[in-house]
Amino acid sequence: MTSPTPASETADLPTEQRHPGTAHLDEVDSLEVLRMLNDADRGVADAVTAVLPQLAALVDATVAALRRGGGVHYVGAGTSGRLAVLDAAELRPTFTLEPGRFVAHLAGGERALTDAVENAEDDEDAGAAAVASLGPDDVVVGIAASGRTPFVAGALRAARARGATTALVANVPAPRLAGLADHVLAVDTGPEVLTGSTRLKAGTATKMVLNGFSTAVMVGLGRTYSNLMVSLVATNAKLEARSVRVLQEITGLTAAAAAETLARADGELPTALVVALTGRDPAAAREALARTDGSVRAAVALPGEQGVGDAFQPFRP
Repeated sequence: MTSPTPASETADLPTEQRHPGTAHLDEVDSLEVLRMLNDADRGVADAVTAVLPQLAALVDATVAALRRGGGVHYVGAGTSGRLAVLDAAELRPTFTLEPGRFVAHLAGGERALTDAVENAEDDEDAGAAAVASLGPDDVVVGIAASGRTPFVAGALRAARARGATTALVANVPAPRLAGLADHVLAVDTGPEVLTGSTRLKAGTATKMVLNGFSTAVMVGLGRTYSNLMVSLVATNAKLEARSVRVLQEITGLTAAAAAETLARADGELPTALVVALTGRDPAAAREALARTDGSVRAAVALPGEQGVGDAFQPFRP
C-alpha cells in the first residue's frame, strides 16, 4: 500500500484550483448558485467533444477484444469508481450482456459505494490485485479525475504487464498516468464551482464518456437494430411493453401478432425479431443469433435467410 498523496502533489491540478467566478458562492441565493453550476456545465460537452477521436479508437479496440472473448474492466475510486459501477450495472438489462463482460472495480469495495473508505484510493497493490487474472483479450479502463490515483495506477500497470489493452479517463490536460495507457482521454474540465468537488463537472464529463463508450461498444457488437434496443431483458411490465413496440416498429406486425411472436420466442426479443424477419422457427433463430454473437442484423443477413434488408421495411407474413 502506498501512503496518501501529499497536498503539494495535487496543488497544481486544474481540478483543485479555485474557480475565479464563484468565490462568492456562499453569498448568493439558491437560484444564483444553480445558475453558476449550470453555466459551468455548459463547457463539459465541449471538453468531451475534444476527445471523441481517442474515444472512438478505444471503442473499436474494445469491440475487437470482446469479439475475442475478453471483458472490459473499469477501475476507479470515489466518484469515478461509483460512476463506473453504475455504467457496468446498467448494461446487462439494457443489452442482455453476459455476466463478466463489463465489470467495475471500486477502490474500497462495495462499502465504498455509500461510505468513504479510508486510504482506499491510495492502495496501489489493491488496484493491481483487482486485475491480476486478466490477459491480452481484456480491456482495463482506469478512471481518475486527477489522472494520478494510485489505485488506478496499480491496475493499469498490472494490466499492461499482462498484455491487456489499457485506457485512462482523466479530467486534467496532462494526466500523470498517461504513460500506462494505450488510450488516453484527457477531458479537461478545469476548476469546479465548488473547489475540488470533482463529482460536479468532472463527474458529468466522466458519465458522458462512459455513456458514449459503452453504448458505442454495444452498437459495434450488434446489440441494437437501427436506433432501437433489441437486446434488452424484459424484467418488468414496462420493458415487456417496450419489447412489443420494438417488434412492431421493425416488422410492421400488429400488437397482437407481435405479442404472439414474442410468446413463441419465450419473451426473447432478438429471437422474436429473427423469427418475424426471416420466417424461421425460434430454434433456428436462436442458432442464427448464436452464430452472429447476438446481432439481429447479422443473423437476418445470414445466407438462406429471408431477411428484409432495410430496418424500416416490414416483413409481411
